[in-house]
Amino acid sequence: MSSSIVVKGIQLSARCGVTESERQQPQPLLVDLIFRCPNQAAFQSDQLSDTVDYGTIAQRIQDIGEGQSFSLIEALAERICQVLFHEFPITRLKLWVRKIRPPLNRVEGSVGVQLIRSRQTIASIDLKHPSPFLVEHTSRLPQGTVLDVATGRGRHAMYLASKGFSVHGIDRDVDALHELQAQAQKAGLHSITTECIDLEGNPPHPMDLGTAKYDVIVVFFYLYRPLFPQLIHALKSGGVIMYETFLMDNHIHRQHPRRKEFCLETNELLTLLHGLRILHYDEGDHKGPSSRAFTAQILAQKP
Repeated sequence: MSSSIVVKGIQLSARCGVTESERQQPQPLLVDLIFRCPNQAAFQSDQLSDTVDYGTIAQRIQDIGEGQSFSLIEALAERICQVLFHEFPITRLKLWVRKIRPPLNRVEGSVGVQLIRSRQTIASIDLKHPSPFLVEHTSRLPQGTVLDVATGRGRHAMYLASKGFSVHGIDRDVDALHELQAQAQKAGLHSITTECIDLEGNPPHPMDLGTAKYDVIVVFFYLYRPLFPQLIHALKSGGVIMYETFLMDNHIHRQHPRRKEFCLETNELLTLLHGLRILHYDEGDHKGPSSRAFTAQILAQKP
């Protein structure tokens, strides 16, 4: 069963224009979108958790449009598109962003742009944009073998492989892993291996990741608390773990993730990695490849 969700007439008061005067004065914009997502179960369950909350999406679009200025409406549309794919399980998106009172003579209607994007298209772009936290601290990682947990389509695996690391990416999404392998082969990065693993498949007994096997473990925007002892056990002596994921602040202020259990409490990451030497720790509103998020970031070394 295939279906689309349609949201029309999202109102923005945005600073968007080529001239400085146009950017200083907010002007009304409208956004329409049609998107697909894995919502088949919602038709029977009648539960919001089985689909995408279009109210939250509308609020995120307003946050993006009203949170900064843009010279071109094309740039605003592209930013909205990137953020929606990054934060929501959307598979395909058609977006129309338009000025309803454009400062043009003899134009009585609207002026805007339409974009059609799929997750595969966005993923290929995201591969080029690893987390700024990883880029900033790559020089502090010991050379060797990296375990990339919940690697997805592998933007971090690709980046680390390009820096000379051998990377083993694990994820339960077999299609994402196939795409990662195809991208790695295309880029000539032969030091990436992948393995399809469901880390949450047996909750009482978390997956064994090996003993003192990895020089570096990286985890980005994935949280499964029972796995932490296995992460520490799999790290070599002197090895480093880099971890970044959402804080509860992001759920409160940006309604993402929708489920609180996917968010860290204040200082919780320090507790989960107790016993490791903390090389860097920060909590706050951090800039990502396409948007900002309240996250906790840690770089910690095993004694």
